[in-house]
Amino acid sequence: MKNSTKYQLSFMMFLEFFIWGGWFVTMGSFLGSNLGASGAETGMAYSTQSWGAIIAPFIIGMIADRYFNAEKILGVLHLIGALLMYMMSQATEFSAFYPYVLGYMITYMPTLALVNSVSFNQMSDPAKQFPIVRVWGTIGWILAGLAISFLFKWDSEANIANGMLSNTFIMVAIASVVLGIFSFFLPKTPPTANRNEKASISDILGLDALKLLKDRNFLVFFLSSFLICIPLAFYYQNISLFLTEYKVDNSTAWASLGQISEVAFMLLLPFFFKKYGFKNTVLFGMLAWIIRYVLFAYGNNGDLFFMLITGIALHGICYDFFFVSGQIYTDSKAGEKVKSAAQGLITLATYGVGMLVGFWVAGKIVDANLIEGGLHNWESIWIFPALFAVGVLILFAVLFKNEKIEYKS
Repeated sequence: MKNSTKYQLSFMMFLEFFIWGGWFVTMGSFLGSNLGASGAETGMAYSTQSWGAIIAPFIIGMIADRYFNAEKILGVLHLIGALLMYMMSQATEFSAFYPYVLGYMITYMPTLALVNSVSFNQMSDPAKQFPIVRVWGTIGWILAGLAISFLFKWDSEANIANGMLSNTFIMVAIASVVLGIFSFFLPKTPPTANRNEKASISDILGLDALKLLKDRNFLVFFLSSFLICIPLAFYYQNISLFLTEYKVDNSTAWASLGQISEVAFMLLLPFFFKKYGFKNTVLFGMLAWIIRYVLFAYGNNGDLFFMLITGIALHGICYDFFFVSGQIYTDSKAGEKVKSAAQGLITLATYGVGMLVGFWVAGKIVDANLIEGGLHNWESIWIFPALFAVGVLILFAVLFKNEKIEYKS
């Protein structure tokens, strides 16, 4: 791969995740503080990510894989997204905001697969070259949070009260226009399937991978993946509002500490995987979820600020040790024919259905713990996902039988 191509792909990844990190974390605070949204309504807004993940395979399977170059579809989707993001910034009530965020996530979620397709199509050694490109996506997410907190200070208490968080949507709209235009100059990535070959629903959704569920261990992992996304949704939906209510300065920047730890623990993952095996690595990741929510529940005052930050920093273990390990496990279990379909099946179960249920439950729990002054009883809110994660950990620990998984780092 040429250096010029590597720089192009790195900039593409940077913008792709700068865009996501530039509004998704702070949306909870924006909805609660500026639009007066309830917990259930905030859950609806965040669940649009899940609807986007569920619909994305149809867009990729029916259009990107058959008719148009991936980089051109990427450009069109981001330009449409820029318009929708701008309309989100102009909304003054939730009923007006929701259709735009739903439309936006339907256009954005397919781009996650498209940027990977564009990247892999240019790489001679993806295992070696892709991490170098992908890490710029994490850097983009981090810098979006730092810009919101330190450069523009949109997440300060005064600026939130003045409605300044709406500027995050405008910032993201501008970045989307840049990436949309830039995408048309990316290396050509033509369709991989024959446009004359009829695509079945089974092909598009990768239903051939369902036969993997006949394997007891994979079934247990599949169910655990679905269930663990219910407590995961609590974090994404509530972290910004939680930090804002407890008057944590530069809350968006602190939240980006989770992505910084994600990079660090990614480097440690090969060591844990090889030394302790897949099952123990996953259990360690689940345990981190439990510890995180307990820290949030009881570290909710100024004297225990370090507990909140520690909980955020555990994101690297929570994500890498469970989800990345799970991707490796899924790849090892699937045959060559269904490798992509198997990964798609897990994504559908987690970011699709699992988090869809999780966002709905989180909204109900948040509304049930609304107290005087429009604040929330966060101790009760965070204990629920902690206890739920305990149940998932026990399920996996008891039912999953040890097996050796080869990991090529």
